[in-house]
Amino acid sequence: MPPTKQIEGLRWSPRWVSHLGCVKGCLDYLGADISWAWLYGGTAHAFIINIHEVVCPSGPTAWHYGPLLLDLAPNIGYKIEGVYAHRAKDADFAARQERAWDYVRGCIDEGIPCYGWELAIPEFYVIYGYDEVGYYYSGALCDDGPGPKPWQEVGASEIGAVEMCSVERWEPAPAEKVVKDALAAALKHAKSPPEWIYPKYRSGLQAFDLWADALKNGTAVHFGHAFNAAVWAECRAEAEAFLIEAKERLASRADVLFDEAIGYYSAVHSILKNVAELHPFPPPDGSGQDEELTSPESAALVWEAGAVEQQALEVLEQLVKCL
Repeated sequence: MPPTKQIEGLRWSPRWVSHLGCVKGCLDYLGADISWAWLYGGTAHAFIINIHEVVCPSGPTAWHYGPLLLDLAPNIGYKIEGVYAHRAKDADFAARQERAWDYVRGCIDEGIPCYGWELAIPEFYVIYGYDEVGYYYSGALCDDGPGPKPWQEVGASEIGAVEMCSVERWEPAPAEKVVKDALAAALKHAKSPPEWIYPKYRSGLQAFDLWADALKNGTAVHFGHAFNAAVWAECRAEAEAFLIEAKERLASRADVLFDEAIGYYSAVHSILKNVAELHPFPPPDGSGQDEELTSPESAALVWEAGAVEQQALEVLEQLVKCL
């Protein structure tokens, strides 16, 4: 049965970073002219990395993303608002669950696109419609969108989180502010700040070391390693593209530094792409989410990527000062 109410033509745009794939789907529906590179780079996501000590598949989503993906969004031309709840932390969880249901329906009634967390697997999904039972959605493993997902079941998983967000257009900031704010946020994220990074995870250069050590020692989860490789290779491709676009928008401001950074992130992308090709996702041998992997070859590549990233971050620091 079709949804009772829907936004025609609203779907996610497939990406390994499902959060940004959902945002891009919403922005495309709204007619916002924001490139993939500007979206990834302007939110700093293109430059980050987050790795669990056993390289489980949670790394790309298990961090406090608000200061980047939410707070930087207005810079590049949109704002995100929503309803959030956690079953283990909020005594009024059921009320928040219902508030999220009301919020999404109200937005869809007004033609405002929405997305939410874990309507199927632990990823983000565009919500394009609803009926009296629940949400109709589009995302990972269900591009065209099944439904309805009973609204009372959102947040009922082991993770226990409800995140229902709306996307609306906003007046973008000048390119100089977009670039400077994004690079400054990326540099802070790279230092594993405890207010952003959970225990047992590391970001920045520490993340590369943690990842490589797990591959060398045989403690890396094969499934998670393959997924992380795909995600972070995608991000570094967009880092290179963002810096190219930034150089064009800020012509003659810091051309030499931009060229250096572009070269470094091109190299990191190439190395991580090789890692992803060595161990594609999902693992073709059917490795489950608990099967461990030993790979000295991949460990060496990850260490190499980390060494180049260190040089890249040094250039980003110079760019922030220059701008």
